[in-house]
Amino acid sequence: MGNPAITRFPSGLTNAQDGAIFGDMPFLDPTKFHSYLNDFDVYTAGDWVVTETQAGATQALTAGDGGLLLLTNTAADNDLVALQKTPAAFTLTAGKRAFFACKFKVSDATQSDIAIGMQVIDTTPLDVTDGIYFLKADGETAIQAVCRKDATTGSTSDSDIGTLVTDTMITLAWFYDGVSKVIFGIDGVAVASLDASSTYLPDTVMTPSFALQNGEAVAKTMTVDYIYAAFER
Repeated sequence: MGNPAITRFPSGLTNAQDGAIFGDMPFLDPTKFHSYLNDFDVYTAGDWVVTETQAGATQALTAGDGGLLLLTNTAADNDLVALQKTPAAFTLTAGKRAFFACKFKVSDATQSDIAIGMQVIDTTPLDVTDGIYFLKADGETAIQAVCRKDATTGSTSDSDIGTLVTDTMITLAWFYDGVSKVIFGIDGVAVASLDASSTYLPDTVMTPSFALQNGEAVAKTMTVDYIYAAFER
């Protein structure tokens, strides 16, 4: 087999408008999106609000390809450990697109509660007031999608968009189209969409967030490969 064809742009490639101040910059304008990527080659505890319900839970880098952060709970039922990037710095705006992606695995797909996505900073990450995120409830493996402006009056969700598998990496992502819809994906494939009109679109400052809660009195782990957010300015 020959080498694949490569298209080259020796003069560069830009997304700036004609006449814009960055119009002659030979690469994409990085200021068009506010973005955050943590590949967990480095973990700085002070960058995160950590919520723990039992003393002894840990958050630390672990060996593995790609950079990995390992969350480990103590052996108590409903033991929770949650991390949220601080300070919160992402706000959704009608007319502006937004993207989120993460890759992770858990030691027990059934007896674990999981929340991961963009949320307001809250000590109850499994039931926050505002955010666009993924949930996995105790006692099942179905992945839920949530778009929530208010926990009681502005929440919409899909209770089963895919399946979590024990000790198996999964990539979850969502895309807000800037108009009225948020599209959810699993392992690169779009699987569901939710209403993201003004009734449901979160209107408070959010942050990358993830949480693990035990579903039984046995220690569980969550291994996060990366977490990423990009919001159009």
